[in-house]
Amino acid sequence: MWGLEYFSFRDLWSPVLMVFMMAAGVLYTFVVGPWRTHFAGSSPVPMKKQITFLLAVLLLYLAQGGPLSMLGHMMFTFHMTDMAISYFIVPSMLLYGIPDWLWRWAFARSFWRPLRFLMNPLFGLFFFNLLFSFYHMPNIHDWIMVHYTAHAFFYVLLLIAAMMNWWHIACPVPEWSRLSSLRRLGFVFLNGLLLTPACVLIIFAGEPLFSVYSDPNVWAKAMGYCVSGDPSALLAKFEGPAFFNLMSVEADQQLGGIVMKFLQEFINIGALFVIFMGWYKRDRAAEDDPSLDDAAEIV
Repeated sequence: MWGLEYFSFRDLWSPVLMVFMMAAGVLYTFVVGPWRTHFAGSSPVPMKKQITFLLAVLLLYLAQGGPLSMLGHMMFTFHMTDMAISYFIVPSMLLYGIPDWLWRWAFARSFWRPLRFLMNPLFGLFFFNLLFSFYHMPNIHDWIMVHYTAHAFFYVLLLIAAMMNWWHIACPVPEWSRLSSLRRLGFVFLNGLLLTPACVLIIFAGEPLFSVYSDPNVWAKAMGYCVSGDPSALLAKFEGPAFFNLMSVEADQQLGGIVMKFLQEFINIGALFVIFMGWYKRDRAAEDDPSLDDAAEIV
């Protein structure tokens, strides 16, 4: 399908990343399970949280090391799907799956104190959205895609930035939350607003913006991130990404921008619903029991 049959198991499944992700899942299972007693203030982690974390690890692997990653080097639509999974779906799942007592343990070290400014909500909001938009500037995107070390570094940085951003939407440690429910609603709205210009530019561009998906030579070099051996040899078999693409470069680019915006808004609507329902339930509980009044919530 989509020409994946032309590539080896190693190319499609990235065994090194597979082992790393499996190790991360096993380590997590031991930390929240039999090793939990070594952490002060620990408590049992519900099975739904454990499953959510492991699913997040699986999704991240599929998007960054599995066939979806390969497809993302062939079609821009799949690239944007990978980005949406990695930086809009996975971060919230990781935050939910890691228990609050583990976060407290991880950030109890004194060397984190000078870096507390990084967790300012405005910093998290602009850092991720500007970084994400910066990456999708055509020249920047093409350069990162053909420089493999920069590619790996930038993707890790994007994941960290996405986690910092989602922290203020779904803070896993209640006493560390800096935003009230109302401000979290505004935070989610601003997230959608800040990415709109980049998506609009991609959707309504009248010409191909990214050489990775239009220039066979740039595409072959970018494919070196996924395949072993000399990536230029791919040009002897295929004429470029057009061999795998089911539509024109312009249509693929437009669809990719639409997919990104649609998935982002769908996820944001889900976040808005969860925040609003939590706010509503707290207000109802406060009406029934005034001692539960949400007056302590940050405003």
